[in-house]
Amino acid sequence: MANGAADLIWQLWNAGEVIDDLPLDLKPHSRAEGYAIQAHLEELSKRPLFGWKIAATSKAGQEHIGVSGPIAGRILAERAFEDGADLVFGENRMRVAEPEFAFRFATALKPRRKEYTLEDVLCAVGSLHPAIEIPDSRFENFATVGGAQLIADNACAHEFILGSATEADWRAIDLSQHKATIEAVGGEVHDGIGANVLGDPRDALLWLVQEVTGLGLTIEAGQVVTTGTCAEPLDIEPGDEVIADFGALGDVNVSFDG
Repeated sequence: MANGAADLIWQLWNAGEVIDDLPLDLKPHSRAEGYAIQAHLEELSKRPLFGWKIAATSKAGQEHIGVSGPIAGRILAERAFEDGADLVFGENRMRVAEPEFAFRFATALKPRRKEYTLEDVLCAVGSLHPAIEIPDSRFENFATVGGAQLIADNACAHEFILGSATEADWRAIDLSQHKATIEAVGGEVHDGIGANVLGDPRDALLWLVQEVTGLGLTIEAGQVVTTGTCAEPLDIEPGDEVIADFGALGDVNVSFDG
């Protein structure tokens, strides 16, 4: 089941197409089955895994995709870009951009019997980065298909833009109270704050580590974890330039073809 479902999602993703639901014989009925499908998406990538993402860490994010709590996904290297990237808008149907706190690990975190603490996780982090996620789904009605299928759909992962590592002393900053904005130049501006991300981006990071290592997987040194949108998702259109400004932590931008 997992291979067939992953193959179908992969084909839809690359073709910019959607379906209503996975066929009954391929549909996951639990989080575990969803993650098994997602694992095969990583195997279809030709490059080492870039990192991990969390979807639905904010109330706005949960409402957007119709779930009651966070889910984890993989950031594929083919879909990760540097600050200032100029991307093809394509057939993106979610049509939103999200400002996110992202952490790059300097030390690997492997599965273990004892759960990781926040102190364990932060000691393994090498740098903090401003980031923008451009999510999308391979389901026409992504807000109604349920958590298991959304996990199989790689937690609505699509494209990801990583800003430069901040030069600020981020460990001394209360990230729960740190503000950010995201704007389409000449258009809307959405304000955000770290508290929108499971109360604190560091708590969201801990959640991700526990979720991934609980699946028996390792977060490798060099991989990036992005912790979910800290603002209401910003509507975007072809031709937009999007800037996420994290104040003292830096900014990141991305442009889309017209």
